[in-house]
Amino acid sequence: MIPDPLDGWERTHLSTDITEADVDTRVVVMGWAFRRRDHGGVIFIDLRDRNGLVQLVFNPEHSEESHSKGHALRPEWVLAARGVVRPRPDESLNPDMATGAIEIFVDEVKILNRSDPPPFPLDDELPPTEATRLRYRYLDLRRLGGARDNLLVRHRVISIIRNFLNNEGFVDIETPFLTTSTPEGARDYLVPSRIQPGCFYALPQSPQIFKQLLMVAGFERYYQIVRCFRDEDLRADRQPEFTQLDVETSFIEEKRLFDIVERMVTGIFSEILQIDLPRPFAVLSYHEAIARYGLDKPDLRFGMELSEVSEILKETGFGVFRSAIEAGGIVKALKVQDGERLSRKDLDDLRDFAAIYRGKGVAYTRIKDGGEWQSPIAKFLSAAERSAINQRTDARPGDVVLFAADSPQVVNDVLGNLRNHLADKLGEIPQGEYKLVWITDFPMFEYNEDEKRFNAMHHPFTSPREEDLPLLEADPSRVRARAYDLVLNGAEIGGGSIRIHRSDVQERVFSVLGIGPEEAQEKFGFLIEALRYGAPPHGGIAFGVDRILAILTGAESIREVIAFPKTQRAVCPLTGAPTPVTTEQLKDLGLRIAAKK
Repeated sequence: MIPDPLDGWERTHLSTDITEADVDTRVVVMGWAFRRRDHGGVIFIDLRDRNGLVQLVFNPEHSEESHSKGHALRPEWVLAARGVVRPRPDESLNPDMATGAIEIFVDEVKILNRSDPPPFPLDDELPPTEATRLRYRYLDLRRLGGARDNLLVRHRVISIIRNFLNNEGFVDIETPFLTTSTPEGARDYLVPSRIQPGCFYALPQSPQIFKQLLMVAGFERYYQIVRCFRDEDLRADRQPEFTQLDVETSFIEEKRLFDIVERMVTGIFSEILQIDLPRPFAVLSYHEAIARYGLDKPDLRFGMELSEVSEILKETGFGVFRSAIEAGGIVKALKVQDGERLSRKDLDDLRDFAAIYRGKGVAYTRIKDGGEWQSPIAKFLSAAERSAINQRTDARPGDVVLFAADSPQVVNDVLGNLRNHLADKLGEIPQGEYKLVWITDFPMFEYNEDEKRFNAMHHPFTSPREEDLPLLEADPSRVRARAYDLVLNGAEIGGGSIRIHRSDVQERVFSVLGIGPEEAQEKFGFLIEALRYGAPPHGGIAFGVDRILAILTGAESIREVIAFPKTQRAVCPLTGAPTPVTTEQLKDLGLRIAAKK
């Protein structure tokens, strides 16, 4: 029989629960030995638990027995200590430590478990490489600060969300993980069925259809904090599995939904960061956001708005600009105030930056006294054109004006991303400031040049604006969707829409997307049928919980707010997943692995 290492001991306090009010109180604390210091025979050990640190004192004059055990203790050993709380001497006070005014004189200590020397020091302020931290994530999470603190913030944020939505009358309902594959955008993760050979489940990219069915079912207000899965290429803000706050409500229009969301978001910021965000949040239409900022997720913490100058240059003698306009493209300008901060090399390097977004380059001019241009392209533009551009961009001496000429999509991508890049490079983005904006009136469809057909810009269940319904067949490119995104500091943190609640409209939208009646019935027949049984008007929104937490905690990657994240190759460094499976397992599923080429 293995003896109980606690032997009846029970912890009375977590570290930071102990205050000066507990002086002369006998306490029992448990945790890990963090730092050990031997000062002239008196041993000090900082004990670490989930909440933080508390100093243990092993003094031979207080307890010879515990002092002798204190000599043997090593970093990361698991301890239980019983002792008396004492005030620290004035010279030992530590204002940077939550328990810096007290210490525990140890009467008795139990070694609950020993530890091998960790692969990296857990008391080092400089963290090891990310690869090492993820390989030993359980030790990384034991370190004070960093991912550990982020997960505690995560717990608080999830609690705030649940309490808020519960108080607003929303019902938390779970939806299936094993479901049918639907063409919603990214690749599905597929799960083969053993019982139905040759058939597959798909892990959900979103509970979209199920939450709409819950509205048909009459629950009226639903939410779920749910894991979703997308088999896509990864970046700092993407993971193959991620957490989504999913919200759906019946009998609602945009204005009321925005009010609910804004109260929830401001509550999170108030409690977590003690920041009172102003309400209502700003609202920009999709077309206004693109016109002014080039992107549909603009960062409003700084200015540097774009200016279209196509009208000024429609008859210009500069061939690059004129040919772009004649081909149906545009020319836009981006003014950088105090452009002397940009060197000639900085400006020349913009060609490579533009190439990332399919741009052919970026032209530029420096504005001198009297509005004169210093630029390789100045000689190709008339004085009247240069003067009109100065006026349109409000360019002053010392500024730099940057130009892109191409299709509207390329120009906006280049200058929109360049705006963010230069603002970051030049220190124009104020830190500790949070700007939220709703983006509305998205196009319903976007044309896929490769496949020569329309795709849904959001998803095929988004409702068109009522007044645009006649355009579904006549001119789909002009149909506006009742879709909206919430953008925070240039990052989309949530997106949603008012949904289609009429089966005839849903079938028309499928037709525009090239989904014929047979395919629609095969993939979405259960939804179309449900909409025929009194579906209420409804809409909702989904938030990327990991992305919100990364912004709240200042993390550079959402990996730092996830307990056990994957790498950019979708691999779990801790467990090694994904891993091969046995031939027997494959045989049960009726599968065979194709030979590698």
